[in-house]
Parts: sequence; C-alpha cells; structure tokens
Amino acid sequence: MAQLDFNVEKIEPVILHGPDAVTQRDLMSPYVWKTGDRHPFAMMVRAVPKMGEEGDTGTIWYATSGDGLTFTATDAPALVPGPAAEDAGGCEDPTVVMLPDGSYVVYYTGVDAPRAHGELLYAVGPGMDRLQKRGVAMASSPSQGNVKEATVDRTRAGAWRLFYEYAAHDASLIGLATAPGVAGPWHHDRQPFAPRADAWDNFHLSTGPLLTDDKAQPVMFYNGATQDARWRIGWVAFDAEYTRVTDRCIEPLIAPPPAPNRMDTDIAFAASVVLDHGRIWLYFSRADRALFRATIRRFTG
Repeated sequence: MAQLDFNVEKIEPVILHGPDAVTQRDLMSPYVWKTGDRHPFAMMVRAVPKMGEEGDTGTIWYATSGDGLTFTATDAPALVPGPAAEDAGGCEDPTVVMLPDGSYVVYYTGVDAPRAHGELLYAVGPGMDRLQKRGVAMASSPSQGNVKEATVDRTRAGAWRLFYEYAAHDASLIGLATAPGVAGPWHHDRQPFAPRADAWDNFHLSTGPLLTDDKAQPVMFYNGATQDARWRIGWVAFDAEYTRVTDRCIEPLIAPPPAPNRMDTDIAFAASVVLDHGRIWLYFSRADRALFRATIRRFTG
C-alpha cells in the first residue's frame, strides 16, 4: 500500500440561507453530496436550539447549493421528531445513500422523549420531501449502547459496510457492521480500530466520512477525543474490504482554534467529504454551532 498523508489548505465557513426555523438554530452534522442536477450540491443538516434554549435535540433540513459553500434550505424540515417514541426527542446526524433508481436511504439518530437513549434509524423515499420513516436500522445491545452516526460504503467486491458509533464503559467507540444490501438488516462484525494510549484520540472515537475514490485504500476522516471530550478530526486508511488498518494519522488533521475559556465547547467534528474536480472538500462542524468546509490535499508515496 502507498503511504498516505493529508494536510489542510484552507478552511471556509459554510453559509446557510432559509427560514428562521433553521437559520436561527445552531447547525451540526453537515452531510453534503453531489447531485448531478441544476443544483450540483445538496446537504442535509441538523439544526438544534441555540445553547441554553429548550426544545428538541434536532430537526433535519435539506438544502441545495451551486458552489458547495452557500446553501439554501427548503421551507420545511425533511425529518422532524415523532410521532413514534423512538425519535420523539429529536432527529440527528443524517447520512444519505442514493440508490441506483434515484431514491434515497437516509440514516439518522433518533432520540427518545426523555432524551435518555439514541438509536440508529432510517427513512427512505424518492426525494427529500417524501421521506418515510422505517424504524430501527441497527439496534443497540447491552454491550453497545446508543448506536448512531452511520457511515456507509459498498466495497470493491460489492459488500456493504456500515460504521457506527456506540457507547461502552463511558466512552464512544466505533463499530463495523455488514449487510446484504444498503437498507440492512445490519449485523455487528467487529471494532475496526481503537483509541490509542497517550494520543489525542486516547478515549473517544466517532465515525466520520469515507473518501473512496481509491477503492483499494479507502480513508475515513474520523473524530477522536480525550476523556474530557476535546474532539479533533483525524484520518485512518483501510484495505479494500475494511479487514485491517493500513495507515493512520499521528496528529489530528483539524482542531478547533483555542477557546478563550477552557470550559468552552472544544469540538471539531467531521460529517461528510466531497470530491470536486480533484479537490477534496471535508465538511465539519465547530463547537456544535457552525459549519465549515476544509480543502484537503492528499500526498502519497
């Protein structure tokens, strides 16, 4: 395998226009993809009440863009809490998979009304304005709680893989599941990689987007943190079928700027990656409030 490295060329704020119901909320989890139509870029994004305000833990909105940087949201959210109990508290963390017939599967995290439990759910539909909730995509278990944050890929051999975040022993960790098709049913396979002692990602891990233009060595831009939840973005490379790690960053690729107060939210969290005319665009949120796009350069040797 070729040795890899990545660096950040620039970081730009992502702008979202639309109704107050989305623009007056904090924004997280920007899942961006290329559409191939008159609006070349689309995004699903989680909107949450501003810090300190009461309300749900998220609604999910659909927006489009001509340049991948300035987006315009629809008049109403694509997914809202309820009426089922499994997501009555909020809808979070969208991941979009387009099927060959042009329809969509949207994985998302549903939070119950007491906000005590999250579950990986999914919805399907011919468009973002006609999504139908289908329930649980992959259930939590006694050893893996609060399953959420899906990242999905079909390997070079045609097999489906789903990475997900789960809770165990007060930590967030990453699991890997397999299925015969994109809509599941998904079955746990193993933990694909683990926290590293004495490193910036020594306690928590969460899934991030996959760069898969080289199917022989796919790369995940994952999220890692210390025990006090200071999240940064790194990368890890796999073999073609995700059976082993082939390379992994030493230092984080993206970290938030220093906060004036150490007690402030200290988070950079990757959500999606887009290839556009050879450029790698990594979309992430900062401080669970604002959206950004990083232009990433890849080095191989």
